[in-house]
Amino acid sequence: MKSFTTHTGKVVAMDRANVDTDQIIPKQFLKRIERTGFGEFLFWDWIRNDDGTPNADFELNRPEAAGASILLARRNFGCGSSREHAPWALEDYGFRVIVAPSFADIFYNNCFKNGMLPIPLSEEQVEELFQRAAQHEGYQLTADLETCTLTDEYGFKAAFEVQPFRRHCLLNGLDDIALTLQHEEKITAFEAARAGA
Repeated sequence: MKSFTTHTGKVVAMDRANVDTDQIIPKQFLKRIERTGFGEFLFWDWIRNDDGTPNADFELNRPEAAGASILLARRNFGCGSSREHAPWALEDYGFRVIVAPSFADIFYNNCFKNGMLPIPLSEEQVEELFQRAAQHEGYQLTADLETCTLTDEYGFKAAFEVQPFRRHCLLNGLDDIALTLQHEEKITAFEAARAGA
């Protein structure tokens, strides 16, 4: 898993609440067993029209969204089923940070396990960011996990909270497997002691 310290990136504003995991990555794409390659299916039903052509009105299809790595959304982002494929698709597409007033719990936890930083801010702060994104072409934010602050170049600054263990893991790029492998010597010794039992 990629570590996360600071990230500066272009913002794409998705003015939608209750974006659920089936909208993020529809169920028909969950058959794959790899963790990569899901980005092309992100927001499948929104990103294209019924005839398969790109939906020009969808936020990610607008020219100003090209290369965005920070997603700004409304409350309850990632609700619905608990599929880990949702953060896989967002990360594979290129997002490193998601900012919203609130997140579904399981989705929130899965983001940290996949190298992404979900940042919950107040409704008022998120509304201010939507306004700033509309005012400034190529609007960028900087997320700093070491100081737990989100800033822009126009004077916006907001503190956010991250549970210390999650912060430690993301700063050091430790997913569940990497955490376990920190004890590899003890595991090997335990297995060796049990081999003859």
